[in-house]
Amino acid sequence: MGSIFTAGLFRQMLRSATPVALAALGGSMTEHAGIMNIGMDGMILIGAFTAVAVSIATGSAFLGTLAAILVGILLGLFFALFVVKFKSDEFIIGTALNIFAGGLTTFLLWAIFDVRGTVRTTVGLPTVDLGIIGKIPFLGQIISGNSLFIYLTVALVFIMWAFVYRTPVGFWIRAAGEHPGTLRTAGISPEKMKWLSSVICGAFCGLAGAQLALGNVTMFSEGMSNSRGYVAFACVIFGGANPQKAYLAALMFGFFDALGYRLQEYHISANLTSMIPYVITVCMMVYVVVRSNRRKPVTA
Repeated sequence: MGSIFTAGLFRQMLRSATPVALAALGGSMTEHAGIMNIGMDGMILIGAFTAVAVSIATGSAFLGTLAAILVGILLGLFFALFVVKFKSDEFIIGTALNIFAGGLTTFLLWAIFDVRGTVRTTVGLPTVDLGIIGKIPFLGQIISGNSLFIYLTVALVFIMWAFVYRTPVGFWIRAAGEHPGTLRTAGISPEKMKWLSSVICGAFCGLAGAQLALGNVTMFSEGMSNSRGYVAFACVIFGGANPQKAYLAALMFGFFDALGYRLQEYHISANLTSMIPYVITVCMMVYVVVRSNRRKPVTA
């Protein structure tokens, strides 16, 4: 057991959890606004491709990340256009966005780089050396020397919690999902809050894609989001759209994802170990359903 639960395992946990956590922070906004956004997986995938493509063109990971965020915002506007403006079914639009993202990135990978499968970049997001903290046995090996966005994500969890529960705009977003009629009576458009939440979600998913492609690795490969958007949505539901609880759920996914990689070193099939985090995600959703059914009042 000591050879499995090492500092490297928990370091990989942070790497695996961060893209999911970033997307979950965005998904919490749309969930509060009363929108079920399952299109996050496509947003992450397009964000990852954009980050790599722009970083290759400019030689800058910062510009690649900025481009991924901007593309994420555009996707958020696209999603809101159909869901909020045209009143389309959010499940259908989200599914269509995910399918579109897979086809678009595969086509652009071939059209721009003339490759199939994977394209690599020479730049990545900077890592942060925490100095003396990194010298702390075990703990220092886990938290020091990681990608900048791993630390930024922790800060964003508390920032978004304060935004949702301690600011008027956060209150309006929650009211848009829970009591839109009351919000409209107060002179504030619920639709505008839904647009805003969708844009925020898109920006976070673009950031998640940038971290996945330039922070965890320095490449883009077809389908590299690998259903992380769906996992992020499960984290949102499991955490009740609370940013802190959603982050803890993402850490749980990251832990089992990292555990799967570690078990492969003991000649356990990769096909089996890769199932572990997704099985845990399904268990999370089953728990949510069972818990909600138990809380329902019994009627005669």
